[in-house]
Amino acid sequence: MAPHSKISHSKKNNDSGDKPKIDKASKKIFKPKKREQNDAVAAAKSEALTLQLEDEVPDFPRGGEFSASRRSDYDEFGAEDHSRKPKKKKGKNASSKSKEAADDWGSLSGDGISGKLPRRVNRITLKNITPGMKLWGVVAEVNEKDLVVSLPGGLRGLVHASDALDPIFDDKVEVGEIFLSGLFCVGQLVSCVVLRLDDDKKEKGSRKIWLSLRLSLLQKNYNLDVVQEGMVLAAYVKSIEDHGYILHFGLASFTGFLPKNSSAEGLGGEVKLGKLLQGLVRSIDKVRKVVYLSSDPDTMSKSVTKDLKGVSIDLLVPGMMVNARVKSILDNGVMLSFLTYFTGTVDLFHLQNIYPGSDWKDKYGESQKVVSRILFIDPSSRAVGLTLNPHLVLNRPPPFHVNIGDIYDKSKVVRVDKGSGLLLEVPSIPEPTPAFVSISDIAEEEIQKLEKKYKEGNHVRVRILGLRYLEGIATGVLKASAIDEAVFTHSDVKPGMVVKAKILSVDSFGAIVQIPGGVKALCPLRHMSELEISKPGKKFKVGAELVFRVLGCKSKRVTVTHKKTLVKSKLGIISSYADATVGLITHGWITKIEVHGCFVRFYNGVQGFSPRSELGLEPGADPVTVYNVGQVVKCRVVSSIPASRRINLSFIIKATRVTEDDMVTLGSLVSGVVDRITSTAVVVYVNASGFSRGTISMEHLADHHGQAILMNSLLKPGYNFDQLLVLDVKGNNLILSAKSSLIKHAQQIPADINQIHPNSVVHGYICNLIESGCFVRFLGHLTGFAPRNKAADDQKTNILEAYYIGQSVRSNVSNLSSETGRVTLSLKQTACSSTDASFIQDYFLMDEKIAELQSLGAGASDLKWVEGFKIGTVAKGKVEDVKDVGLVISFRKYNDVFGFITNYQLAGASLEAGSVVEALVLDVAKAERLVDLTLKPEFINKSKESSISHTNKKKRRREASKDLVLHQTVNAVVEIVKENYLVVSIPESDHTIGYASVSDYNTQRCPHKQYLNGQSVFATVMALPSPETSGKLLLLLNEVNETSSSKRTKKKSSYKVGTLVEAEITDIKTLELKVKFGFGLPGRIHITEVHNGNVLENPFSSYKIGQTVTARIVAKPNETDGNRKLSQWELSVRPEMVTGSSDIGDDVPENLEFKVGQCLAGYVYKVEREWVWLTISRNVRAQLYILDSAIEPNELEDFQNRYRVGQLVSGHVLSMNNEKKLLRLVPRPFSSLPCRTSEEPQINVVDKDLAAYVHEGDILGGRISKILPGVGGLLVQVGPHTYGKVHFTELADTLVPDPLSEYQEGQFVKCVVLEISHTVKGTIHVDLSLRSSNVMLSQDSGDVHSIVNSNGKCVEKIEDLHPDMIVKGYIKNVTPKGCFIMLSRKIDAKILLSNLSDQYVEVPEKEFPIGRLVIGRVISVEPLSNRVEVTLKTSTVPKKPKSEIIDLSKFHVGGVISGRIKRVESFGLFIAIDNTDMVGLCHISEISDDHIENIEANYRAGERVNAKILKVDEERQRISLGMKNSYMSDKTVLQIPSEEGSDEPVADGMKSIDVADEINQFPILTQARQRADIPPLDVALDDFDQFDANNANSQGEKHANEEDTINEKHKRHEKKKAKEEREKQIRAAEERLLEEDVPRTADEFEKLIRSSPNSSFIWIKYMDFMISMADVEKARSIAERALRTINIREENEKLNIWKAYFNLENKYGNPTEEAVMKLFQRALQYNDPKKVYLALLGMYERTEQHNLADELLNKMTKKFKHSCKVWLRRIQSLLRQKQDGIQPLIDRASLSLPRHKHIKFFSQTAILEFKVGVPDRGRSLFEKILREYPKRTDLWSVYLDQEIQLKDEDMIRALFERAVSLSLPPKKMKFLFKKYLDYEKSQGDEERIESVKRKAMEYVESTLA
Repeated sequence: MAPHSKISHSKKNNDSGDKPKIDKASKKIFKPKKREQNDAVAAAKSEALTLQLEDEVPDFPRGGEFSASRRSDYDEFGAEDHSRKPKKKKGKNASSKSKEAADDWGSLSGDGISGKLPRRVNRITLKNITPGMKLWGVVAEVNEKDLVVSLPGGLRGLVHASDALDPIFDDKVEVGEIFLSGLFCVGQLVSCVVLRLDDDKKEKGSRKIWLSLRLSLLQKNYNLDVVQEGMVLAAYVKSIEDHGYILHFGLASFTGFLPKNSSAEGLGGEVKLGKLLQGLVRSIDKVRKVVYLSSDPDTMSKSVTKDLKGVSIDLLVPGMMVNARVKSILDNGVMLSFLTYFTGTVDLFHLQNIYPGSDWKDKYGESQKVVSRILFIDPSSRAVGLTLNPHLVLNRPPPFHVNIGDIYDKSKVVRVDKGSGLLLEVPSIPEPTPAFVSISDIAEEEIQKLEKKYKEGNHVRVRILGLRYLEGIATGVLKASAIDEAVFTHSDVKPGMVVKAKILSVDSFGAIVQIPGGVKALCPLRHMSELEISKPGKKFKVGAELVFRVLGCKSKRVTVTHKKTLVKSKLGIISSYADATVGLITHGWITKIEVHGCFVRFYNGVQGFSPRSELGLEPGADPVTVYNVGQVVKCRVVSSIPASRRINLSFIIKATRVTEDDMVTLGSLVSGVVDRITSTAVVVYVNASGFSRGTISMEHLADHHGQAILMNSLLKPGYNFDQLLVLDVKGNNLILSAKSSLIKHAQQIPADINQIHPNSVVHGYICNLIESGCFVRFLGHLTGFAPRNKAADDQKTNILEAYYIGQSVRSNVSNLSSETGRVTLSLKQTACSSTDASFIQDYFLMDEKIAELQSLGAGASDLKWVEGFKIGTVAKGKVEDVKDVGLVISFRKYNDVFGFITNYQLAGASLEAGSVVEALVLDVAKAERLVDLTLKPEFINKSKESSISHTNKKKRRREASKDLVLHQTVNAVVEIVKENYLVVSIPESDHTIGYASVSDYNTQRCPHKQYLNGQSVFATVMALPSPETSGKLLLLLNEVNETSSSKRTKKKSSYKVGTLVEAEITDIKTLELKVKFGFGLPGRIHITEVHNGNVLENPFSSYKIGQTVTARIVAKPNETDGNRKLSQWELSVRPEMVTGSSDIGDDVPENLEFKVGQCLAGYVYKVEREWVWLTISRNVRAQLYILDSAIEPNELEDFQNRYRVGQLVSGHVLSMNNEKKLLRLVPRPFSSLPCRTSEEPQINVVDKDLAAYVHEGDILGGRISKILPGVGGLLVQVGPHTYGKVHFTELADTLVPDPLSEYQEGQFVKCVVLEISHTVKGTIHVDLSLRSSNVMLSQDSGDVHSIVNSNGKCVEKIEDLHPDMIVKGYIKNVTPKGCFIMLSRKIDAKILLSNLSDQYVEVPEKEFPIGRLVIGRVISVEPLSNRVEVTLKTSTVPKKPKSEIIDLSKFHVGGVISGRIKRVESFGLFIAIDNTDMVGLCHISEISDDHIENIEANYRAGERVNAKILKVDEERQRISLGMKNSYMSDKTVLQIPSEEGSDEPVADGMKSIDVADEINQFPILTQARQRADIPPLDVALDDFDQFDANNANSQGEKHANEEDTINEKHKRHEKKKAKEEREKQIRAAEERLLEEDVPRTADEFEKLIRSSPNSSFIWIKYMDFMISMADVEKARSIAERALRTINIREENEKLNIWKAYFNLENKYGNPTEEAVMKLFQRALQYNDPKKVYLALLGMYERTEQHNLADELLNKMTKKFKHSCKVWLRRIQSLLRQKQDGIQPLIDRASLSLPRHKHIKFFSQTAILEFKVGVPDRGRSLFEKILREYPKRTDLWSVYLDQEIQLKDEDMIRALFERAVSLSLPPKKMKFLFKKYLDYEKSQGDEERIESVKRKAMEYVESTLA
């Protein structure tokens, strides 16, 4: 037999190995078979050719000596391999075999077409599989990026993730591991299409089969005509809906739907997007192109595909169930016919009986009916494979009860296939499993005749070799070597196992080896040898057997190592984190080397880390140079945390043990060598027992911060620290310090609180800083705290800036608490100052160390130059360069060393570049290679005198220093000021040079005193020159240690504020004189401190540099500027200061003792783009704004050039800021206001400033800020935050076309103030004019408001207009009914559409654009209402004014008129009265006694009607009419209009004017249209609408009470009076709300909104206006703007907008209900939900939408069940609608409401019952409450009131009798008796009155008794 072919199932490894031993065994079997001529044997061979098996294929394919089948994942059952045997075929045998092979190869081709029946079944093999084949398979594996599918014939295919489903989901489904595992599961049956076949380059004869599950390929020929009910279809879940799933069939022609109530069992678990489902077609909707499916698995498993008309092979799908008939019995299967036109074959492994014996053919007869499923379809050869497997027929995968590697002893032989193999019945649990054993896997030796050795019924021992998932058959092996093999599958491989393996192949990444038993493994390149090998192929020969050790086995991936140390290691292994026990010594290999340590890998991927300190390195050694990646190391487990997967290791096998005597203690000194340096610390190896490593933080490298940073940057590994102080011990690590201050005082630094003594000074370091103080650490964790008040002498010091963490400090122990362990310290310099020169001494010693480190790179000889520059010696050099600050000297002998001589050290000498000089060395900076020199004669002469000999010089210096003794106080002169120290000379000691620090330990960061060259200082000698001091004389400045009022401080300076001094002028600046006085103290004389009051233009003209002046100190230097050179004394030479008293006191900031309006002068010290800054005095500044500086535009443009620094400028104080000491000046005087401070709100400041100096008629300079669109005019800036508006008519002197063309933004203009008005918010509005006539008139003090000129100039007053007057104006607004024009700033005129032109105007907006200048004639003027009408017609017929035409005297209230309907509007009828020119309005509420739904349907224009005059308004020229039948009846008494009617003002009654147009113009005044036509805006607002409602109610009640007692005339008089009063109230409200400016356009409303953005009244009126313009969308946008604009605190205002919005959507929403509900849901998010619900309920009740109201009330009673108001609204609704169910509702409410609300609820419900419902129910409720609360007189009173209204006297008196018989307190009884008495008085029965009085007296007497 030939070796079997193979294809890998894995996406990563597709190798199959050659197995020589199996080949040999196979060849032995082949030899006898070549001699056989038996056709049956040949047939068996041919059959076996196409049968392949599959296995649980590992990533590295297995092989072995004993098994041919385990070499391949797709082995054939006893098949021949023609690809490896053709050379051995000879003669007839060879030709016959080739013929048989050819027959089998063609078994899928044309046999079914030729007409003769084939002898063998159609088989799928690797040789005949082709792209396009459709196969049925079962999912064997779900991997990250692909699926493995088990196919017929034991083949295995791969499905890439992108081919798993059609790309119809966009980004909803992500491709990946989670994606595949969520949609597919192992064991799932799928239909697939072969896409392509790939040859595996590594394995000969092994091919990958790539498949696709896309339904677009499987069902591409399907359409709605093909789909039938009962058919099973596959589909993807495209989307998940509430009631089911929308499906996609891979086709665009139709979709599917699967309801959720369908059996979930058939869906295969959780349904996700993209999941592949099967469903049974229930119905087809061909119109909608939707197929409705069911997922019942039982029904689907029995659903047989019906015969289809015109069916083609393209419509067949694998897995399709068909009815078939047996057509013929073949050699190795059965041929069936199905679906009329098709034939298919079933092989032996797919018969109905899963254990077919040798008599299987007897089970099938021709034409026998069977049910089968399609297994595969080959469209090219039209071959079809079927299956009769009982599991597959039921659409379920066959079950498996065996595992690979299992051994079964008593397996029964079911069938023996000659030359092929054995079919066994394996006794698995719970059911037996069929297994097939290939002939090559039966025995080690050759088997001549299989049928003789094995008989049916025999029992054999078998081991499971593989599984064929689709057929449900296992493959087995009988070879003893295979059964006894230890490693048979991947599960048998264990980490650490030592195995022999054969090398199969060698590649660049490693070697593939095969373990006996067939498991393949990878030996990575690094593990092929101990050391890295460049040519692995030389050492690893293919076929060689070597010893390996298993490293790990993960996901069928086995890795091994050939490293000898690991293979031969006898130490325990670590294969899991739990194996790592502390102290375990094992082998591992390094995987990564870093600076801080090494990562070590163990078995099974376990990893540990060995820190640098545990690597056993020498100090300074680099781990990379000692260890290599891949190196095997022996290591010890130090610690292990399995939960965190962390193992700490050590390469030091023996842990060092240290005795207690050798242990390092806190405070001990150790030495160490630098190992490595980080940015924040230095790691050193410590020479101490028990510790190998220590850490020095960067701050602990030196006492000086700057030196510590420099030291950290210069240190190199290997540097040796002689002394280090142990501060703390953390584990095996020491915390060290190299600070000299701590090392010197190591014995005195405490480690325990008991070692601390009060008032002692201890060295420590700052470990933490907070705003409230400093934490000072000593040794270990001993810490003290210095609170803020003890951290510094100056309490204003910022602790966080004065100290830094790690700073060395001297601390004074203030307080000590042993109980709490708290140590309180003081860091004040006065208490902790240094007593020696150690601070500066350590500084110089560390400086030398730094210099040495810097010179290490250049060699030790690099510092030899220092020998040539000893302090006090003379050095010779050449002037290299001359700088402003001094001379740079170069030295011939040392090219890279430079000298420097400051100007002070030149002593007046003038030298040029190139000059040779001899100068004395004052200081040497070794690190900078810089030498400080001096040419001062006292030093040079001293040097010359002692230069006779070098020896004499040394002697002289020693003598000089002998003059000085320790702790001697000397007077020294500062020669050089360095950053950290001073170089001084001591004149009294022959100018000996010394060095003194300018700071101390605690004051390193504090501002220190500024020193000047030549300044005299007092110092104390602390250290004489010695090697320890680097040969320097060290001093301690007395000033450094004394910052408080001590005795030495008084010596320091006697200067204070008020002291008179002589000062020398050193420099003259523009605004100050620079002076010095005393010991070089710097000072200045401000320009305002020169003269008293008389301000001069140039006050410094009489002063010169070098002049000495007498001045008085007026202020000390600013303490906060201590670090700056700007810190200086303030002096004054003003005569009054110099001659006056010296008692000035401390420098207290002066208050601004100025008055608003006061005239001041100051000097310019800064000129900016828009401001000029002046100095008024030393501390007071002023500023002048650009627009205040001039009024002429050309001067404003030249603003910056008009002012220069030092210029004298005067002005008047406008405002003051005390905090900033800042004034604002304006050049011109103005009326003053009371002084105001900066604490007032800024907006008021601006407005008061504006009101103070800007008045009507003032001429100002301005700058155009914005050009407003349309006819908005200009926005002009007149102040820093002040803007005015220029009306469109005020841009030019005459009205000209396009007046804006002359202006641009940023342009300076000259303007005049026309008016200053106050807005609602309290801000000020300024109206400006740019007309030159206004400016001229203002300059002449004329009247700005009375400019009237008919020749083009605008008219300011309406009184100046008269009919027939010719006027000019700009188009302001255009509507379909006409337009408005602007005549002037305050006067607009209306032009009706009919008066726009003599011709017909089609589109007014085009012919009359906004801004166009027009000339017209005045038709009418109404000064009271401010109305003007103009015509543009050219006809000259004069028209009389309206007032002359209309005569209302003949109309009387109550009269009846007749007329014709002129126009029908939604809010009423306009009626033209007969025989007059008058038009009256009959409001909709006055048309009929009944409610009218549609007024247009009942009345038409031209119809004659009669009406009654209800009101005549002569002032406003209006007539109100009524047409109710009750008005027309003579017997009817005139009624006051209802509440609805009374809310409406009377309409216009003008002759021929378009009233509707006027309503559009005046929406505030025309409430009739708002209330009738625009219900969306019916929201009660403020006192305006409330007054209307209250007034109407009160009036209604009043007239109802009086109608029987007042005669008709008096009644009419009262009514007229009430109406007039109401009109006044309305007019007052309008004036108050709209500021006498009735909006007529959107622009005017916008102006109103800007002034009152939080007023819902204005917003709603704006919405009204837009709806009146028929622009509903604009009204909606206004509502949205209002909701965004109104402040969040104005809840009621916002709620009003929501209410109006509800009404708007209720009328105009589409659909209405949906629009309202969407808005309602939005409103709930922003408001109190209860208020919103009530608002919506109110709207529903108003609009009589009772169903919606009831539905909403039901929700409200559930949502707000504790609200009494909601339950009452529900009851009120039921009562109004006369519905039942009141009592159950009351019972529900009583259960829901809290007990304290019961009284209110029951009483209000009872009142409602009395008024609307049944009084008896009301009585029962009152009785119920009074039983519980009999003493509540308020309940009795309400109860009595309700009964009194019903007028049942017996019931009322009985109730009163009950009430007065109660035993209540006198006060309550008095109330009841009084109420009883009042009632009887109203009835007029004297007897009963007396009875009540008598009962009251009896009660009083009984009470007194």
